[in-house]
Amino acid sequence: MKGIYIKNNNVVWHDGLVTMEDRNRSNGYKSGIVWFTGLPGAGKSTIAHGVEKELFERNIGSYVVDGDNIRHGINSDLGFGRDDRKENLRRIAWISKLFVDAGVTVLAAFISPYKEDREQLRRMFEDNIFLEVYVKCRPEICEQRDPKQQYKKARAGILKQFTGISAPYEVPEHPDLIINTEELNIGESIKAVRETLERYLKL
Repeated sequence: MKGIYIKNNNVVWHDGLVTMEDRNRSNGYKSGIVWFTGLPGAGKSTIAHGVEKELFERNIGSYVVDGDNIRHGINSDLGFGRDDRKENLRRIAWISKLFVDAGVTVLAAFISPYKEDREQLRRMFEDNIFLEVYVKCRPEICEQRDPKQQYKKARAGILKQFTGISAPYEVPEHPDLIINTEELNIGESIKAVRETLERYLKL
């Protein structure tokens, strides 16, 4: 990671003696981040965990960073308004950069509904492998699935600022990969991501 100097502060980034390149060389493959974006219920987390399992079985270091799990801990103080969503992704990005620097591939599953935020994420990882995967699924199909009953709660007014109901989702214009979960089953979706990773991470 590059040295980072924080304005108006005496905090300076300290580069270690072991670099990401050193770790990647030792591992025999590259590390990076796969950012899954899409509507609630599209299948982001399911695909990410499936990819993680396959990589684990091949002894390839990876870890799923999931939106709901993160909000149980480090981001439990954040809501779902525009500013909080932005801060949520900023924190996740920095945590993920540390994982990638450690030689681990991050599989990040977040709705991340705004184009501006996703572009900022790509800029943050400009020195790393960053793959944006759009998990595509129509809102009505996501709502039919509704595994967490979130759409139902949003319709009832219990969940506020819910993406796809009372908050917008801006469809990615140029994702690195599109997974249409209306057409592909879970196995086919995992395979598509795995094959993309094999090309980029030199697995």
